[in-house]
Amino acid sequence: MTAINRRRALSGTAAIAVGVPVLAACGSDDSTPDTPASSATDESSPSPSEAAPSSDGTSTPGADALASASDVPVGGCFVVAASKVVVTQPTEGDFKAFTAVCTHQGCLVESSSEGDIPCPCHLSKFSLEDGSPLSGPASSPLEAVEITVDGDSISLA
Repeated sequence: MTAINRRRALSGTAAIAVGVPVLAACGSDDSTPDTPASSATDESSPSPSEAAPSSDGTSTPGADALASASDVPVGGCFVVAASKVVVTQPTEGDFKAFTAVCTHQGCLVESSSEGDIPCPCHLSKFSLEDGSPLSGPASSPLEAVEITVDGDSISLA
């Protein structure tokens, strides 16, 4: 009888030891629902008026720059989380931008080089061309955002 009680006590302790860290990892201090911590650019990034290093080590131009053209892969997208904008390059030299907030439940989409704009929360995927939903629970397109491209600098219009 003692062995059964000891087993129950140990299995309960193990469940608590494993469960508490897992639950803590699910929590978030962000006000955006289901926003993953792995978004391309976090909100502690320098403001657009400061020069920020791009993925290739060069500096992103100041002023209202969102990103450098070199940050956005051909056939992919680059998320600027601080501005909640995703910039895409469906074909070489053709840049488009959309809100980075998924139309399903408000999660931020992720940067990708896989030919679509992925949302990590519920696996919706959006078109690089027009922001329309390709798959997943999202049924509305991402809203277009006006941008300008001047040399290597991509800015809000």
